[in-house]
Amino acid sequence: MTRTPARGSSRTTSRNTLRTLLAGGDRRSIARSNRARALLDRDPDQVSDLAALGTDPDWLVSMRAMDLLEKLAHDNAKQVEPFKELFIGPLADSDKWEIRLQVVRALPLFTWTRRQRERAIAILTTNLDYPQKFVQAWALDGLATFSQEDPTLAAVVQRGISRFERSASKALQARARKIRARLARSGRAAGVAR
Repeated sequence: MTRTPARGSSRTTSRNTLRTLLAGGDRRSIARSNRARALLDRDPDQVSDLAALGTDPDWLVSMRAMDLLEKLAHDNAKQVEPFKELFIGPLADSDKWEIRLQVVRALPLFTWTRRQRERAIAILTTNLDYPQKFVQAWALDGLATFSQEDPTLAAVVQRGISRFERSASKALQARARKIRARLARSGRAAGVAR
């Protein structure tokens, strides 16, 4: 007679498998994230196990879990929606720029309550001045996305675009151009509410 493993046991096995795939290497490595993504694509129920790894004590595992969650959210935000609070929790204040990058890139992908939205906007606004340029760029990008439904953010976005355009950083200049073009296509001049 075969025994069916307890549900908790299969969840632990799933989480351990994902953790093994996301562990090792250094901050420039993605470990075996592609294999982890393939597992998640085959069994979307494992997203909860991935989300649990977002707060793993090994920051590399946490970073890669957040990276996968952000990528999954780009493809299907509803799949990650139950775990979206990870992106507005303590990880948003991480001392690792790679984790902050996943946070700021993911925030505009979700539907937020009023209070959560205020937190998301505060995170994005704070990260406009973060030392790492990619974090700054994506924080402004996220604010620009929020501004399309909230004209009160238009002035902040306009100031950010202007600052990025004057920056010596080619990455920030390029992001400013992309944001300005996107806002123009959507019928909003950058920083000017209709």
